[in-house]
Amino acid sequence: MLKIGVLGVGHLGKIHIKCINLSSHYELVGFYDPNRENALKVAEEYGTHSFDCLENLIDAVDVVDIVTPTIHHFESASLAIQKNKHVFIEKPIVATPEEARKLIALAKQARVKIQVGHVERFNPAYIALQPFLKNPMFIEAHRLAEFNPRGCDVPVALDLMIHDIDIVLNAIKSEVRFIHASGVNVVGDTYDITNARLEFENGAVANLTASRISMKNMRKMRFFQENAYLTVDFLNKTTEIVTLHDVTSHDESDPFAMIFDLGDEKPKKKITFKKPEIIPINAIQTELEAFSNAILTDTEPPVTVEDGCKALEIAYRILEESNRIHLQAKG
Repeated sequence: MLKIGVLGVGHLGKIHIKCINLSSHYELVGFYDPNRENALKVAEEYGTHSFDCLENLIDAVDVVDIVTPTIHHFESASLAIQKNKHVFIEKPIVATPEEARKLIALAKQARVKIQVGHVERFNPAYIALQPFLKNPMFIEAHRLAEFNPRGCDVPVALDLMIHDIDIVLNAIKSEVRFIHASGVNVVGDTYDITNARLEFENGAVANLTASRISMKNMRKMRFFQENAYLTVDFLNKTTEIVTLHDVTSHDESDPFAMIFDLGDEKPKKKITFKKPEIIPINAIQTELEAFSNAILTDTEPPVTVEDGCKALEIAYRILEESNRIHLQAKG
């Protein structure tokens, strides 16, 4: 078993503690949180040790699980890496692309593993979609959330949209060549709504919308590829696959077959609908256990430090373009 310690026991940190306690891959040594009042409550609630010093926790473990506010990610991760500890770090990986690139260099020098907590990669609906996803050329995503003051200190592109940025970069194996984006401040000092169009070198396009002042929650993504249309609902854990096939003689005689004529002497096509089986899993526990497997087998983590850096770089390019459009509109 790998000895693990958690840094930060806010809302998400406590979820991590629960998942680690259910895992046979880790031994939870304890946690560190600078808020001593909260730390004492969590230590009592979960029956685990609260360290009074960050360095003491790092020294006591093999793996550091960083669930602190993003502004503290780089400092904590750097310290852990310099002590040759493996690091699981929540998204976004760090506060800036410059910090992300420094972290990559530190990890390579220390030869330790880092996994970034882009948890939607482990959403059972997205996992069920994987066998059918083949070279999508257009992706549309909507990630809407009801207003919650938590997270409003950063632009929505770094808070919500970065989930979809990571999925898009995972699905489209090409470099982003152009970004058009715009954002709107509604209740906060940073963009609460952002729309971004990403154009890739291979011709693929992704259109992403994120809002944290919606009347309802939504986390949906649609993929369009040759002869197929795929949808995934990350919130309700459902996946639907619509595919086109050449019509056979058997299809012609089937009164229930959905066949349509494309005209101009083109072959007829049959539409099929499929709902893949969704196997329920705890996505956070699954990503943590995937990291332990990468450490124990000395293989690459499923969401690498480079993946986290790329997602952050695209999020910043979206912010820069949104700022440019905003200043242009103000004249």
